[in-house]
Amino acid sequence: MTNPQIMDGWMHVLRETFEGGQPGQGTAFLDRTQSDGSGNHGLFATLDALSAPQASDPTALGLSVAAHAAHIAFHLEVLVRWASGDRGPFDWQSSFSPAVVDEAQWAQTRERVRTAYQRARDLAAHLEVLDADTVGGLAAMLAHAAYHLGAIRQTVKLIG
Repeated sequence: MTNPQIMDGWMHVLRETFEGGQPGQGTAFLDRTQSDGSGNHGLFATLDALSAPQASDPTALGLSVAAHAAHIAFHLEVLVRWASGDRGPFDWQSSFSPAVVDEAQWAQTRERVRTAYQRARDLAAHLEVLDADTVGGLAAMLAHAAYHLGAIRQTVKLIG
């Protein structure tokens, strides 16, 4: 049995992480960029604002935005595979590739993130049981995505 209130709250924060805050609504953790409350710091808008050379710049932090984006997509893909019974092995080491992208690869990476996100959302929306493993997996997925969004946003500040 699922708890609709828990899943509604979780889905709200997941959407905000990837899609950003909705105009005219408050946010759970993302800030707004403009004094009028507009702006979107969700993952998709953050990635879409970058060119391939910008996304490929590792900055002093060491990982490029492209590497973070590839890793986020991989993590979501693994989550969906895990839910279907696939226990790996999963190549986490190479999940940060490609770290350097051209414009076509950057578009492909961004689309991969969107597709993986949609599949993970669909999976979560159709859960019938919220046992300890499922709740832990959902919490880990959200924390992981939010962590990488924060790291990406810090990298973007260094890119200028």
